[in-house]
Amino acid sequence: MRGIKTIFKKELADHFSSYRFLILFALIAMVSLITSYMVGLDIKENLEEVAKPRLVFLMVFTSRGAFLSLVEFVAFFGPLIGLILGFDTINRERNEGTLSKLLSQPIYRDSVINGKFLAGAATITIMMVSIVLVITGLGLNLVGVVPGLEEIWRIVIYLIISIVYISFWLGVAILFSILLRSIATSALAGFAVWIFFSFLLPYGADTVARAVTSDVGQRGPETIIRQTRIQKAITLISPMELYTDATATVIDPLRKTTRSIILMGPMERISQARFAGPLPLGQSILVVFPYIISLIAITAICFAISYTVFMRQEIRSL
Repeated sequence: MRGIKTIFKKELADHFSSYRFLILFALIAMVSLITSYMVGLDIKENLEEVAKPRLVFLMVFTSRGAFLSLVEFVAFFGPLIGLILGFDTINRERNEGTLSKLLSQPIYRDSVINGKFLAGAATITIMMVSIVLVITGLGLNLVGVVPGLEEIWRIVIYLIISIVYISFWLGVAILFSILLRSIATSALAGFAVWIFFSFLLPYGADTVARAVTSDVGQRGPETIIRQTRIQKAITLISPMELYTDATATVIDPLRKTTRSIILMGPMERISQARFAGPLPLGQSILVVFPYIISLIAITAICFAISYTVFMRQEIRSL
């Protein structure tokens, strides 16, 4: 435990003292603040002469600015935080010769990988908590509405899911830094995985869904729903899709399902009143619970693979 604490403190100090971290944090914070400021001004303008509805404060996180909402911005570009923090975690010290010296000290080898991952996760946590707190204060000033207890809990849960999501990408970066000796190659590999899951997979899923349903002559509601389900099933292998569905439902109480299209029959039309009003927090969590568990699972699996590979490597090859 003492070895993990030593490595943790060392890595945390390295992160906070590096220009890379400062530039990354400043960039992410600046874009988030600009987006939230524009959204806050828009909400304030629209609510000047009307009664403020319940849970309006959460719109600071879910409403789109000039480009993306805060939730969408973290979904697309949050992985860069994890990738940039971890792409040279192991191979940099290996190339500099400091890793073999570190392992020659009375420190267990697993303390090295555990301490490095925990330090990266702690850095991510500090970054996200700081950004969310600043945005919350900005929203209080602009919107003029104090968030209720349920809104605070939704923001906290959103924050936890975001930390897990970015930590997954930290694990991916650490894995490549263990497998690949070249720092540039490990960075490119991590960015390639991010580009594939974030940009290429959604387009590929849409193409496959259209190809599978192209044999149907008419594009009726059933065909559209079948196409949407196929596309959804394919994109669910993407961590970004899991994160987007989970956080969008948690942070937006008016969203009742993760589905993009719902086909309602006569009985559903009669009971449309059940769709009115916000969903309680507990029900929102139940809707996205499988997505949250999946995010935690893939993060744990990714780190477990990194841990196993690192522990089995020969010391002289490090």
